[in-house]
Amino acid sequence: MTHRQILEALSGLLLVLFVAMISGTIVSVALPQIIGALNGTQSQYTWVVTASLLAATASTPIWGRLADLFSKKLLLQIAIVIFMVASLACGFAQNTGQLIAFRALQGLGMGALQVLVQVVIAAMISPKERGRYNGFLGAVMAVATVAGPLLGGLIADTSWLGWRWCFFIAVPFTVAAFALLHKTLHVTTVRRADVKIDYAGATLIAAGVSVLLIWVTFVGNSFDWLSWQTAAMAGGGAAILALATVVEARAAQPVVPLHVIRRRTPALAILASLAVGMAMFGGSVFLGQYFQIGRGYSPTEAGLLTIPMMVGVLFSSTITGRMVSKSGNVKSYIVTGSIVLTVGFLVLSTMDHETSLLLIAAAMVLVGAGVGMSMQNLVLAIQNTVPLSELGAASGAVTFFRSLGGTIGVSVLGAILANQVATSITQGLAKAGIPASGGDAGASLNIQALPEPIQAIVRAAYGDATGHIFLVSAAIAAAGVVATLFLKPTKLRDSLDLPEPAGEDRVPSA
Repeated sequence: MTHRQILEALSGLLLVLFVAMISGTIVSVALPQIIGALNGTQSQYTWVVTASLLAATASTPIWGRLADLFSKKLLLQIAIVIFMVASLACGFAQNTGQLIAFRALQGLGMGALQVLVQVVIAAMISPKERGRYNGFLGAVMAVATVAGPLLGGLIADTSWLGWRWCFFIAVPFTVAAFALLHKTLHVTTVRRADVKIDYAGATLIAAGVSVLLIWVTFVGNSFDWLSWQTAAMAGGGAAILALATVVEARAAQPVVPLHVIRRRTPALAILASLAVGMAMFGGSVFLGQYFQIGRGYSPTEAGLLTIPMMVGVLFSSTITGRMVSKSGNVKSYIVTGSIVLTVGFLVLSTMDHETSLLLIAAAMVLVGAGVGMSMQNLVLAIQNTVPLSELGAASGAVTFFRSLGGTIGVSVLGAILANQVATSITQGLAKAGIPASGGDAGASLNIQALPEPIQAIVRAAYGDATGHIFLVSAAIAAAGVVATLFLKPTKLRDSLDLPEPAGEDRVPSA
């Protein structure tokens, strides 16, 4: 493809990515108000995020495998339709239960868009040249993540629109993306007669992860860590995942190709992606909540306060993308990004409800820069080691584990935050001489409905507890640093496909 043809096709692909990214960032800032309006709790707040991530995680490998077997363009269009219908349904949700269910459906479309955009780009552009175009991806992600919170805050603060338009607004973007892709995207479709989709493996993976996440959500509140419920749910989830591994090992076309992730570079890159996903999704999703509930800012103000992190993503992804294409080396940028991400979370772990906003902004810049330097380059490192025929499965695998990390991160950190907040509220009420029963409303995120003395206690509890979850995020990100240090340095290849069967990490030099 010529450079012009690639740019024309990229216009539709980048709009698709923009649609998927902005749907999450618009909701992130408005979510405290959404859950408050629907009289939801902290656990439900977490599950509104977790439901979409879990559905995306479970479906990503299937979409990646389908991309190796069917028309990539048709799959993208199907995913766009699923996403559009789910967005409309979310906007009409009448309670948190409905919203969580519709967000899960939206996650199916999000999972497809995340992996299919990367697969299509990889099918058009060689790994070495892809670094430059990955800079465009990073820029679009940054614009979506900057514009999303601002737009979501404005919508939530505008009385004649309301929070429901945070979901409705995705519809015109999806329609435009569908039309643009129909006109500009032309990729070769390779049809195979021996099509076998490993639905059993995907179902077992989703079931095992779901059981573990449900256990994490309720342990410590509904039942003790050492209890028969813990044994049943934790043991059951682990057993289901073990069975899934057996099924994947025997499947003719597994959703998670074990022969790919056993290799050194893919295995380490997946471990790093898992850590980055846990730290990034798990940490950043609670920033909007911190600014609104912990500090008392409006949704629009909270959106403005998240800009430093998005600026870090924008500049780091764009600059490192060009540097990767120029040098053909990727490991140094991944390692540096992982370290910067860890440092950013360490700084955020020191904050409470009175921390200087300048210090928080500086830390968010570091977090954003770390994400921008590492996330796309980890995908690139894996794509560089596989032939074109396995591109979808390999891309699906790394996206799967990154989403899995995010899902686990949001659930685990949300549970930690809920427990910490509950303890702090109880202690705060006791010090203020308010009966403990008066703090029952503190479990709700409808802060405005609480009496003024309890409001102050709840806000301080959320503000102080957020630092604890960022300390956990820093520890997780540090594990990712260790994984990246053991990555084998390789040169990105110039060709779209491996010219001959390659062993572990054996690729042509640039």
